[in-house]
Amino acid sequence: MNANDILIRIRYALDIKDQEMVEIFGLGGMETSKEVVQDMLSKSKTTHDGEAQEVVYDKPIDNETLECFLNGLVTLKRGTPDVKPENVPNRFLMSKDNRNVNNILLKKMKIALSLTSEDMLDILQEAGVTLSKSELSAVLRKEGHRNYKACGDRYARNFLKGLALRYRA
Repeated sequence: MNANDILIRIRYALDIKDQEMVEIFGLGGMETSKEVVQDMLSKSKTTHDGEAQEVVYDKPIDNETLECFLNGLVTLKRGTPDVKPENVPNRFLMSKDNRNVNNILLKKMKIALSLTSEDMLDILQEAGVTLSKSELSAVLRKEGHRNYKACGDRYARNFLKGLALRYRA
């Protein structure tokens, strides 16, 4: 899944309007407009290469843009962190490459929606995926930890599907 697909699925699952998306990006440290957000969400064409289909978006986004949105969502749902002026953290992005985007997605959604591990397992179960607590724990660990496991597209896609089932039902 690419960053645009993830953004579309989160927007659908949580029923977020365009203006709210602009506000969320602002809370995440990225200024944008309603028109730019609509371009991020709209597909311009689909190309067919044999059996594979590739969707092309009007404005493809990178992982840093997606992470700014996720950070803004955390801030919107949980509030701004209480930090002393001398301890103001610089903007730190976790996504360095495409490998751990799904892991970051699950971590940030867990924080933003105040989900427990049990809640996350229930959401995955609603989407038809059975995952053990230890497997979920491995996916939520920091990259580099000895028990870290990369999250595949299947788990991320089904987690967002389960969110849609839970929050839009």
